[in-house]
Amino acid sequence: MALWGGRFKSEMADIVKEFNASIGFDSRMYREDILGSIAHVTMLSEQGIVSAEEKDKIIEGLRSIEKKIDAGEISFTVEDEDIHMAVESRLIEEIGDAGKKLHTARSRNDQCQVDGRLYLKREIDEILRLIFGLEDVILEKAEKYADSISVGFTHIQHAQPITIGFMFMAYFQMFRRDAERLMDTRKRMDLNPLGACALAGTTLPIDRFRTSELLGFSGPTENAMDSVSDRDYALEFLADASIGMMHLSRWAEEFAWYNSSEFSYIAIDDSYCTGSSIMPQKKNPDMAELLRGKCGRVYGDLMQLLTVMKGTPLAYNKDFQEDKEGLFDAVDTWKASLAIFAGMLDKTEFRMDMIEKQLEKGFLNATDIAEHLASSGIPFREAHGIVGRMVRLCEEKGCSLEDLGDADLASVDARLNKAMLGDISIPACVAKRDSYGGTAPAEVRRQVASGREWLESMVM
Repeated sequence: MALWGGRFKSEMADIVKEFNASIGFDSRMYREDILGSIAHVTMLSEQGIVSAEEKDKIIEGLRSIEKKIDAGEISFTVEDEDIHMAVESRLIEEIGDAGKKLHTARSRNDQCQVDGRLYLKREIDEILRLIFGLEDVILEKAEKYADSISVGFTHIQHAQPITIGFMFMAYFQMFRRDAERLMDTRKRMDLNPLGACALAGTTLPIDRFRTSELLGFSGPTENAMDSVSDRDYALEFLADASIGMMHLSRWAEEFAWYNSSEFSYIAIDDSYCTGSSIMPQKKNPDMAELLRGKCGRVYGDLMQLLTVMKGTPLAYNKDFQEDKEGLFDAVDTWKASLAIFAGMLDKTEFRMDMIEKQLEKGFLNATDIAEHLASSGIPFREAHGIVGRMVRLCEEKGCSLEDLGDADLASVDARLNKAMLGDISIPACVAKRDSYGGTAPAEVRRQVASGREWLESMVM
């Protein structure tokens, strides 16, 4: 009979045991479960609820079980139901009646919350380290390509010239926000549910501030009913993961473009590509494509838990058991994706010979000419129209804006001549875009220095 089966006349049906059990996935939290139990029994002893001898015996038994799980000497089955019952039942087997006192003044409702929060805090710290590692690669690449000019796109069309380092720093800001969101989530979830029990607290003289201290939480949760029914921390993490994976997917999409024969902007190292089973010439950017695909499964993890939670009344409901598999999947997927992308990025180089050929297309300096005319006293909207007519003339003549002579310019607007336009070469246009946050090499280097300062303050 199960540890909770006192009021039941019969065992669960085998099919029900299978359907009910979560041991197949929540066993990954065994360390957190044992850590929470050690803190709990330590507090119970300090409060005089169990004796010091019983506490020592329980802790010794828990540590023995942990070592056996580490060594692969314990196998779990559906009979265990979940990690909480699995550990407790083995504890009772090992140390006898003293083990039966461990569950005093707690419920699986608050116990699973403790395990989940401890687990996620640890995983958030690891994900942050991976984000910081990716950011370090980005800063190195941004510095390397601070002077290298490429095409900036809007609507997937040539728009304005930019430096490659500038593009890297755009992604740096995305991943910085990912890290900051995670740190905010970690701060909000850093509260201890242990002692909330089933939903209403306990009559026993427990000290929740003490278990919070022992487990490294900033303090106890404020309301017992909310403590056992809350999954906001998991939802918030899944939202963070979804946004973070979206950022990786966006850049992976550009990698797939840039690797194509039509672009040939980048050379991805062979170690991050695959070949074709039939076409011997192929070098496919499969890691970039997989990153795009895996973004969707993390979105699914978020949608699944939102859907589980939307119709659940206070307080605890068995539905909440469905909070773990999606959470674990998102953790694993995000971690692997960050590691893969950082490695791929580090081993990718830009093919400047191919990029330079593209700088001649799309009239990338058009906006700079319009701004130059505006600085000469022509209202910007009028200047915009003038340059639009210049572009149309270039399309008719099959030339670039730099190729227009004085007569061509005068036919567009009597005020125009080459001397008035000044240096409209692509390098000159890039160098002049030195407004704060702009693409000029000097401004990119300022952004890199600022990013490095932030990253050094974050490194854990």
